[in-house]
Amino acid sequence: MNAQNMPLLECEHLSKRYTKNGFYALYDINLTLARGRIVGLLGPNGSGKSTFIKLITGLLVPTDGTVRVNGVEVSANSLETRERIAYLPERIALDKNQRTEKVVDFYSDFYPNFNVPRAYDMLSRLGIAPDMKLKTMSKGMLEKVQLILTMARDADLYLLDEPIAGVDPAARDYILGTILSCANPDSTILLSTHLIYDIEPILTDAIFLRQGQIMIAGDANAIRNDKGTSLDGLFREVFRC
Repeated sequence: MNAQNMPLLECEHLSKRYTKNGFYALYDINLTLARGRIVGLLGPNGSGKSTFIKLITGLLVPTDGTVRVNGVEVSANSLETRERIAYLPERIALDKNQRTEKVVDFYSDFYPNFNVPRAYDMLSRLGIAPDMKLKTMSKGMLEKVQLILTMARDADLYLLDEPIAGVDPAARDYILGTILSCANPDSTILLSTHLIYDIEPILTDAIFLRQGQIMIAGDANAIRNDKGTSLDGLFREVFRC
């Protein structure tokens, strides 16, 4: 099977238990994702979304099970999987004392698949000059910059952890537009959120996560047809929001 035909992401019996309290943040996850999809990882705060994403990146080590990207098992030391995955953390992780151009230089040096012209094009559309210091930017602007740096990579799998949490509606529109404009037929975007209404129109697939376990997963249209409601409506029903 060549790389284009195999699943992009494979999780087999994936679990994460924190030894301090014996609590399973994620338990026995079995999942495959194909290429060219925009997948919503949906669940309330504390459902295990961030743990799941960090296991896929290799930032956390599974208690049990495996994660593979393009058939290669993920680990913290795997350069091959690191180059194929672009990760947007929930919290801003940029050095605010740096200028924009220095941050772009850092990403370009660290990630061989970083597309510098694409990054500067998106930054220019926001009116951000190369010599602008990050510490002069608002929180919302910093979040957009971090998203741009993530989406400027030519990755196979984009992992976006709560990218629209805490931002105003206009910023959400920009973020979702950026995600769509950077998507290509061969890459997949896994987007975690508890704000279903805003992202539902762009999703091709959905995963409902509750207390570390998958409750529902599959094609978004198939789920809507089967349940007779929108993903947002189903979320509110399942989690009583």
